[in-house]
Amino acid sequence: MSSFGGIIIRIAMLSPIAWSTPPKKYGPWESVVSLLTEGLVKRGIDVTLFATADSHTSAKLHAVCPRPYEEDQSILVKACECLHISDVFERANEFDIIHNHFDYLPLTYSALVNTPVVTTVHGISSKKILPVYKKYNNKTFYVSISDAYRCHELDYIATVRHGIDIEGLHFNDRPQDYLLFLSRLHKDKGVKEAIEVAKKTGRKLRIAGFIADQAYFEKEVQPHIDNEQIIYEGHVDPERKKELLSNAYALLHMINYEEPFGLGVVEAMASGTPVIAMNLGSMPELISDGETGFLVNSIDEAADAVQKVASISRKKCRENVEKRFSVDRMVDDYIKVYETILKTCKREAERPWGHYEVLMQRPGYKVKTITVLPQGEISLQLHAHRNEHWYIVNGEGLVTKNGIQIRVLAGDSVDLSVNEEHRIKNIGNDNLIFIEVAQGDYLGEDDIVRLEDKYGRV
Repeated sequence: MSSFGGIIIRIAMLSPIAWSTPPKKYGPWESVVSLLTEGLVKRGIDVTLFATADSHTSAKLHAVCPRPYEEDQSILVKACECLHISDVFERANEFDIIHNHFDYLPLTYSALVNTPVVTTVHGISSKKILPVYKKYNNKTFYVSISDAYRCHELDYIATVRHGIDIEGLHFNDRPQDYLLFLSRLHKDKGVKEAIEVAKKTGRKLRIAGFIADQAYFEKEVQPHIDNEQIIYEGHVDPERKKELLSNAYALLHMINYEEPFGLGVVEAMASGTPVIAMNLGSMPELISDGETGFLVNSIDEAADAVQKVASISRKKCRENVEKRFSVDRMVDDYIKVYETILKTCKREAERPWGHYEVLMQRPGYKVKTITVLPQGEISLQLHAHRNEHWYIVNGEGLVTKNGIQIRVLAGDSVDLSVNEEHRIKNIGNDNLIFIEVAQGDYLGEDDIVRLEDKYGRV
């Protein structure tokens, strides 16, 4: 186990299995998971990556699915997903936090374990899956990847924008004259509109990405491919992708939907390439209009923006990404999220009189098991924000409640109200064990006013 800030932390990183982690070509979610995992490991944090068996990581790799199901059509997707997700939750007690990047399905396992679950909401594919997110809202933790892509029906612990491998991208201050479309070939991504911009401006357009919608490709894209002005590069590997990005005059990102984020947009700017994007979704959070690219509302505006690209400093594009979208910044942000979760859901702590473990915590209540060693006693104390119910499981104790002493054995219970003075002492030879259910508007461990304490903590 590793620690930071004095907190012991073990992370189960649950990656999707559509592609390997990191992906060989396409796979934005898997790419982010890989960068985050490697960044955490460099900080000395104990991470177990749950991904496909052909994934590569410096963390501990645990795999059920041998290959990505998008690369092996013989794999029964649902069966593999069930085995993959259940595997991490069956090992939940080994970890302090489960970090879910697998969309909504793992949420349905979260109430079955005591380990807190944080989900990075990479995208909500349909309103039909929203009821699952709503059911586990405030029972788990959600991270948004942009402020624009927050659902008003959900609560979020933070927004953490993606980081990218900036050093791995080639900066080029002397590009060629072609425009670039780099994404999956789908109506949402606007490749048809990119072609129209290229034709309006008379510039060459290189298209790179896998065909996500064959019918759309055959109707809207393929007829325009002439390998002179409109060129389809295919589903390129990472090195060819870097080459295309750094040499492009500008990236066209003519999306037709509220995009949660745009890794390709940030990668282009890191390469020095300005981006012309439709002013939708997270684009205003990624692009500084007039400085690192242009936000547009139509094909005509995009064509006009192409004529202004020379006014953009490619060096400033790179510097902007270095400042805002580094892996280190992303890792810092997630560590803050983890620290907040661990403070909220503290699971176990040693005390002079014994120890306790948090079994469950949700807004408004917390359940602990408390063990008091023979002759040990908690301080005489009161709480300003919570009531407590104690149920004795094992041993023999003496409860002091507002000056009155009550002997308790297994099966007995005691109720304590806000501001009621109390303590418990183990008067037997065995460990005194009881379950504590606390209810109130604040459940932090600092809601203790000590009045007397044999261990000198008053």
